[in-house]
Amino acid sequence: MASGLKSSTLELLKRFNRAFPQFYEQFVSSEIQLQNLRLAYRLYKTRRAVIELKPEGSKSALHFAYRNQSFLLSDIFGVLAAYGLTIHGLSLYGQIRSPMLVFIKLLVSRGSKALTEKTADNVCRAIREALGGRFEVEEMLAVEFNLDAGLEQVQTEFYVDPVFHLPALVIEADNQPGLFYKVMYAIWQEDLLVVNANLLVWRGRTRLILYLLGPNESLIPEYLGHKIAEGVRQRLLGK
Repeated sequence: MASGLKSSTLELLKRFNRAFPQFYEQFVSSEIQLQNLRLAYRLYKTRRAVIELKPEGSKSALHFAYRNQSFLLSDIFGVLAAYGLTIHGLSLYGQIRSPMLVFIKLLVSRGSKALTEKTADNVCRAIREALGGRFEVEEMLAVEFNLDAGLEQVQTEFYVDPVFHLPALVIEADNQPGLFYKVMYAIWQEDLLVVNANLLVWRGRTRLILYLLGPNESLIPEYLGHKIAEGVRQRLLGK
């Protein structure tokens, strides 16, 4: 827990952290915990999603905070794909109790460079429009990609993580255009809620570990998890 804070801030942070999975306080830095608390306060004050894109070295960092819903990641990654952005890093922390907020940071680039201010503004506006149902992600993507084409070399695996005590879905596939959008679209179609994520891109392969809640924000029993993993794989293969 962060030191040097007022006792009132520490107490507020402790209460805020109780809505996250058990591992959150142990494995997430105090700096990120405080950042998420500040984002939650902005959400409370403005009642609208926090969407920001700022330069971070040679890349741009997208910060996003809102009430977690199964379609969110499909919309966000769809917009990023539509603008031809490369994803380099992903961190995601979602609450598993009310108010079920989610906090996302994505490192992205375009042409191996940070986004221009104009492009960043356009991406943020498109994400907000997509969340409001005023920007048809699929229509824009259909111009760039064959959305019916399946991914290649897809592997999926389900397990219950013994440390995080959450259901986890591992998805591994060859790097290819629209990969992240298609993965997140498949997750949405299964009505799953992502509450934590790890990303590894290595030697032309992408490996995602998604920690999940099932429909109606429920835990997923193991027998159902294996069916979901196979269902996601079939969707990604285009079958």
